[in-house]
Amino acid sequence: MATQAITLPISSLINTDSAPIGIFDSGVGGLSVYLHLKQQLPDEQYLYYADTLNVPYGPRSSTEIKELTLIAVDWLVAAGCKLIVIACNSASAHALQIVRHKYPTIPIVGLVPALKPAVLNSSSKSVAVLATKATLDGELLNTVISDYALPAQVNVVKWFDPSLVPWVEAGMPTLSETPERLKAQLKSFAQQKVDHLVLGCTHYPFFREFVMAQIADEDLGIKVVDSGAAIAARVKTLLQQSQSLAVVKQTNTAEASLYIGHSNQAREELDLAQSKLAFFVSDPKADLAEVSKLVSRLIYR
Repeated sequence: MATQAITLPISSLINTDSAPIGIFDSGVGGLSVYLHLKQQLPDEQYLYYADTLNVPYGPRSSTEIKELTLIAVDWLVAAGCKLIVIACNSASAHALQIVRHKYPTIPIVGLVPALKPAVLNSSSKSVAVLATKATLDGELLNTVISDYALPAQVNVVKWFDPSLVPWVEAGMPTLSETPERLKAQLKSFAQQKVDHLVLGCTHYPFFREFVMAQIADEDLGIKVVDSGAAIAARVKTLLQQSQSLAVVKQTNTAEASLYIGHSNQAREELDLAQSKLAFFVSDPKADLAEVSKLVSRLIYR
């Protein structure tokens, strides 16, 4: 794998099979969605905008989230993305309709926690959603609760811990109070008869194995679900409908590079032919070498 600082291309490739898929998240959490996309759409190329200057979004106001999401989507549209995934539950909850209204000709896929399947499959009639405060308070999630959980008489336990996103962004250090609080909360969920736990933030699937191990060790009987696979399937369907799936190329995957750059760079064009993922950070002071280490650790696990 090679990494290097690169610059943002301003192109007119929108809606063509050779254009990249855009991914936006407040930080590295959206890489959990990227992994599902790569699995279902291995021939596509991806541009990722990480708003590391403003992460996390969870504690921010709805107005702030809308403004930041518009900046990110504007950036991805200017880069010529044929489809954009808002891989951030908080941004989807507060800004999805706004960006769709601004760009009606570009497919924009948002995230909502996978509460519906959890509700439909719950035997105990109690499920939990682990998400940021912005997501838990957002219209998308609460519409699902009104439309599915309440009619089915399923109790939805909401819980958030503001330290979880920073914990993932820091590489999930084991010497931290955060995993200890998470362990305690899993026991609390079990005491509340929760049988499905919805990971309602794209950062959270990165500690899914930790959660699953704790559930198994304590015999808590909780199933863990997230929306990554469903989002990837939706993206694939949209690209098939628009006949804009990438043309299969005989590329040497060993040569495909991960590119890391600052989003404010705009002096040269990026040759996506040599990369499957180009990852940009909005923080101009971010250490690209450290960003590369974290991204590599998450996607090459």
